Parts: sequence; C-alpha cells; structure tokens
Amino acid sequence: MASDAIPESWRPVLEPALAAPEVRRLGGFLVAEEATGKPVYPPQGCRLKALELTPLDSVKVVILGQDPYHGPGQAMGLSFAVPEGVKVPPSLANIYKELEADLGIARPAHGDLSAWARRGVLLLNNTLTVEGGKAASHAGRGWETVTDACVAAVAARAEPSVFILWGSHAQAKAKRIAGLRAGQHCVIESPHPSPLSAYRGFFGSRPFSRANAFLTEHGRAPVDWQV
Repeated sequence: MASDAIPESWRPVLEPALAAPEVRRLGGFLVAEEATGKPVYPPQGCRLKALELTPLDSVKVVILGQDPYHGPGQAMGLSFAVPEGVKVPPSLANIYKELEADLGIARPAHGDLSAWARRGVLLLNNTLTVEGGKAASHAGRGWETVTDACVAAVAARAEPSVFILWGSHAQAKAKRIAGLRAGQHCVIESPHPSPLSAYRGFFGSRPFSRANAFLTEHGRAPVDWQV
C-alpha cells in the first residue's frame, strides 16, 4: 500500500506500519482478488474513509468494529455505518436504541454515521476490506497492522480520548496497545450491540453520556451525537 493513499494527517504515524511486509503484500492481494472478479467491499474510494473524515488531531472518541459489512451496498468505510437508503443493520439499530435511552436522541431513519466521524469519532474497523458474502475473509491479510497503528497513534497523543469497545474482539485489540490503560484515556467496555449479546449489558451501558462526561471533565468539547 502506497503511503500517498493515506490521508495526510495520519501518514507520519502510519509510515512504519506501511513498511511492514504484510502491509506491503496487502495491496497486491486486493488487486489480485478484484482481478478475479470477486466483489470486495467497501469500494476502493471508501476504504480509508474513517481516516479521511476524522483527522488524527481531531479524534475525541474511537469506536472499534471488526470488519466491513459483506453485503452489496452496505459497507462505506466507517464501522457500524451504512449509506443512506440502505436498511439499518441490527447492531446499529441497537446502538440507536441505546443512544435514545442514554441521551434522548430520536432513532435516526438512516445508518450513515459520517456526521459522527466529522465531529471527532473515529469509526475504525479492525479489517478495512472484506470479500462479498464472506465475513472476516480479509482478516490476517495486513489491515490489522495498519489499524493497530491507528489506535496506538491516538493512545500516544497528549489529548485525553475515549475508546468505546463493544465486544471481546474490540477489547482484545485495544488491550494490545501499550499505554492505553495508563489512565490518560477513558476506556468504556460492554458487550457487543449485536442482537445476540446486546441484552447482556450493552443496553444500559450509556457509552455516549459517559464519553461526553469524560471529555468535558478533561477540558475537551463533548461530541454532538446527533446523526
């Protein structure tokens, strides 16, 4: 993967990751997959959208997802989000339900979370591409090295930030980042919002108000969670 593909604000902190052998192979892997006619989601112009919409120096909150939606037209480069006009997936519907219970914000009719991203919420998946119809099919191909570096870069900044970790996969990823639990940042953990686990503690966890309370307490403006 070429460094000039990375948004400028992230480029300096990601350059070491881009030089890793597995990341250097990643670009060729994606080209080869698409050359065979396999659908790869999201489309090329959207794969780094999380970094494009949320520059490093504007990050207030990180919400970690696993990999993009693997259905046609769903993935848009932001964790948990889908474009307007696409049915809101079950996990995002539960996120909206908790948002309403937490902050009184009415459940949006669409799943485009770009507004959050532009306000400092880094909506980052662990893996940034997937083969159509095959969940987690691009896991272990090099994206994890890049996204680990993204999380580490936020954790290394002086500005206190919030890491919202839904489910064991996100929690395991963040626990690999040295210094994340040193007290400088706020880590909010709960079960995943999937219908399979949301009733085990996601509902009622109030991540949005807790994130804003931490940001305000540490001198940063809270996030406007309207969609």
